[in-house]
Amino acid sequence: MSMPLRPNDATRLGRYELVGRLGEGGMGTVFQGRDPDGRLVAIKMVRPEFAHEPEFRARFRSEVNRAKQVPPFSTAEVLDADPEHEPPYLVVEFVDGPSLAAEVRDTGPLSGAALHSVAVGIATALTAIHGAGVIHRDLKPGNVLFARGGIKVIDFGIARAFEATSQHTRTDQMVGTVAYMAPERFDPADGRPVTSAADIFAWGAVVAFAANGKTPFAADSAAATAVRILTQPPDLSGLPDSLRGLVERSLDKEPARRPTARELLDLLLAGGQSPALAVRPVEADTELVPAPAPAPRRRSRLLAVTAAGTVLLAGAGVLTAHYLAEAPPTDVNVSISRGPGPSVAASAGPASPAASAAAALTAAQKQSAIMRGTHKTLIHIVEADRDLALEQHYSEVIGGDGTGARSEFALVPLGVDFLIRALYDPAPGREVCLGVKIPQDQDLARLVAAECVNTKATVFSLVPTGEFDDKKRPTYGLYSDAYGAVQWSVDDKILYVQELGDAAPLGSFSFVDRGPLPSPS
Repeated sequence: MSMPLRPNDATRLGRYELVGRLGEGGMGTVFQGRDPDGRLVAIKMVRPEFAHEPEFRARFRSEVNRAKQVPPFSTAEVLDADPEHEPPYLVVEFVDGPSLAAEVRDTGPLSGAALHSVAVGIATALTAIHGAGVIHRDLKPGNVLFARGGIKVIDFGIARAFEATSQHTRTDQMVGTVAYMAPERFDPADGRPVTSAADIFAWGAVVAFAANGKTPFAADSAAATAVRILTQPPDLSGLPDSLRGLVERSLDKEPARRPTARELLDLLLAGGQSPALAVRPVEADTELVPAPAPAPRRRSRLLAVTAAGTVLLAGAGVLTAHYLAEAPPTDVNVSISRGPGPSVAASAGPASPAASAAAALTAAQKQSAIMRGTHKTLIHIVEADRDLALEQHYSEVIGGDGTGARSEFALVPLGVDFLIRALYDPAPGREVCLGVKIPQDQDLARLVAAECVNTKATVFSLVPTGEFDDKKRPTYGLYSDAYGAVQWSVDDKILYVQELGDAAPLGSFSFVDRGPLPSPS
């Protein structure tokens, strides 16, 4: 159901008349409109601030072209788009029907033939979407509609244009909804592209929701939900035997062990009675190119996140999740095994000895351990060949020589953002993190020592630069969402924080492994 236009809303967009609002979110607004022939359409208008660079428009244009190749029989057909318009917009078929989310909310969980029809309908749509070389990226009950003639899946593919350009999807954002995100999407240090296997995981979560009225990893918060996705088996109660096995396979934490959409559909149509699926290659990003099958591996992940707010772009499939923690974990040790299945152990004492194992870690594994908050790190200022350090009185952060405990830090993951905790605490019971402060007598914000409390001044995001330092370590821009980029002044030899606009940052940072933490960060 559409809502009235607001006083400041346009009444036309290109050749389309705007007649109402369908939703609004962090990336734009969705309008109900009419084409020149009077047909109702859904028009997704991108916010201008997300579309000011040619890179975004090029990706947007590419994804629109891909989405147009998806057969429309079980999806909302892409009708038109204008990436060059100010602002860009996308026009899709208007599907007048309730969503799966609304249906379950209003009438309760599905069962029997109704549940099986939804499972088949979504799998059919994914087969068409993946067959066209597109990945949905935000499959959830709100994007599954009961339309005339059957199930329709909406809002596919275009999210990549936002997700793939860091200037428009900041590192404190993720395209998707936490409860339906595959485990691999929560690992910022992994570096692997999103593949269609993430959509299969979402299929399993959506079908489980349809049967139970709750997601298979449901918890009290998005943070707890993410941890369960990473470490716990799904709750599949309420699923009939004919679907339980397929849903369980789809929710495998290893992408290569999930079925493809085609395999999923074939098994559903066969009643789920089929030999176990073989491990098969997972295609790269949106190009479905066969590749040699990788050996299955279990990745160790640790994530501590809390969702402070989510903004839904209704009908556009773009959800922005801001992860904020109440406080950094300081009294629980969590370890995840690398055995055939994940196991979690929690204790108030120190972690089990790991120094000997750390010596055998690869460079990539060390970087991943730093990002997960399980290893100590030096934070290297690449352009200065210096390392972040607390100055003698702990009030400011300087460029040091990398020696001593004042130069050692640990990242405390907050979803895709971090607290940066100093490992040399000035007093018993007090923890110090990096923060941003604007001195009264200065214009520039400075990087300082602050209490380890999650505030806008202590949360930082890491943006990969695509470059490497002289030791072949990946480099990052270090950003405060509230105050700007952390920069290094070559002339004054100081660190400062400044909003950049469209300018490039004057500093990049790499992370030097200093071994496992004796206790969790």
